[in-house]
Amino acid sequence: MKIIESSLSSLEAYILKEKYIGYDPYDILTSYIPFNQLGKWPSAIATQIQKRNPVNIRPLLGVKKEINPKAFGLFLQSYSLLYQKTQNSEYLKKADYFFDWLKNNYSKGYSGKCWGYNFPWANPEKYMDSYIPSSVVTGFIIKGLFEYHRIANNKKEVRNLIESACRFLDNDLEKVENSSGVSISYTPLNTEICYNASLLAAESFAKAYSLNSDERYRELALKAVNFVIERQKPDGRWNYSKELNSEKEREQIDFHQGYILESIFEIKSVLNIKNETWEDALKKGMSFYLENQFYPSGQSLWRLPKVYPVDIHNQSQGIITFNKLKDYHPEAREFAKKIAVWTIDNMQAKDGHFYYQKFKTHTHKISYMRWSNAWMFLALIYLYSEV
Repeated sequence: MKIIESSLSSLEAYILKEKYIGYDPYDILTSYIPFNQLGKWPSAIATQIQKRNPVNIRPLLGVKKEINPKAFGLFLQSYSLLYQKTQNSEYLKKADYFFDWLKNNYSKGYSGKCWGYNFPWANPEKYMDSYIPSSVVTGFIIKGLFEYHRIANNKKEVRNLIESACRFLDNDLEKVENSSGVSISYTPLNTEICYNASLLAAESFAKAYSLNSDERYRELALKAVNFVIERQKPDGRWNYSKELNSEKEREQIDFHQGYILESIFEIKSVLNIKNETWEDALKKGMSFYLENQFYPSGQSLWRLPKVYPVDIHNQSQGIITFNKLKDYHPEAREFAKKIAVWTIDNMQAKDGHFYYQKFKTHTHKISYMRWSNAWMFLALIYLYSEV
């Protein structure tokens, strides 16, 4: 589709102009204002206010554009896929660049190499310093490393880095285990049950197993999937997380549904699992995702049942999930294209970057390198690879 190619070209030109660095919705705590010294509430409130602010006052607050490790993992995956598609050596050079940066820039003091966000993050329950590693950031970087391993000349070095990252996921993150399976925590700071975060770790284990045949990693991946599938609702959705010592769940239905579906699919594919329960879960989950979280036009809802704002991350993850899991819903493949066209028409600026959020009355147009542009770059590449 010409519109996909044109949009992708425009977006890449913008990303290259910005040298892959940028702002983030959650970067306010890198300001010169010492929010963290004022207690947990000022940090949490500042974060929530600033990510909603459509006027970019970051330069006034001393917040600078920075490299985001997760964005570099997404770019690594993107250029690895582009090279697989085109065999263009320029894409391989770019993938090499992101691999080298990630190999040399990781969080120190853990069982293996691992990565976290480049900014502190806070909510009323916790405060997390810059570069505290997590299963989410590390998991997405391993996705990139796995695709890079397919094209790399230094396959042993890439495999060693994946294995090192999995040692962090296995040794430094607490696990919750019961009769239904296992859940792997989000960060080393707390023991948590967060479904998508656990599955990203599990997906990493599955991919490591495919490279080194470590049975422990295979078993961890299987148990983590079973744990999450048991908590799927009858209508096909998953909630976001579960309190550690109760059955109370956080009901947040958004792009994390796509994360969960994608991870289960990747684990199933990498491990070559034939399991009717898994298949049923994927079919139900896909039906709920497509039929409840998007309008027929391709516009996503924000968090069920709230319609606005339309968030670029919901749009990009929809494209990726429906493209990957196209065999689990008859409309998925074409619907991924429909989401892309709606997003390009409604949320791409003339300079190529994608807007953060679109409200009924206005649009939040600040450019965010990780949240908006890296994700849409990857999503459009998945569609481009199908052409």
